[in-house]
Amino acid sequence: MWLFVLFDLPTKTKTERKRYNTFRKALLRRAFSMLQWSVYARCYPNEEAARATREQLKGLLPKRGKIRLLSVTDHQFGKMESFFGSTPKEVEQPLDQLLLF
Repeated sequence: MWLFVLFDLPTKTKTERKRYNTFRKALLRRAFSMLQWSVYARCYPNEEAARATREQLKGLLPKRGKIRLLSVTDHQFGKMESFFGSTPKEVEQPLDQLLLF
C-alpha cells in the first residue's frame, strides 16, 4: 500500500513559508519520499498502517492550502510510468518487508 500526499500551500509571506516547511518536514520525519515538488509518497505494509499515518497527518494540516491524501496498492503503483523529459525512469520500489516468526 502506497500513501501519497499531494499539496499546494501558499508561500507568499514568511509565516506561510514557515507553515509549508513545517508540513514538509513532518512528511520527511515520517519517512515520505519526494516524488515531485509537493508530491510525497511512502510505502506501508498494509492499509491499517497507512490509515494511522493519515490520521496523524490530518492533525498537522495547515489552515490554508490544498492537501490530498491518496492510497494506492502496490499493483496500481507498479503500473505508473515515470519520465525525465522523454527518457523513461524506473519507478520507485517498495522497501523489503521484514518477516518475524
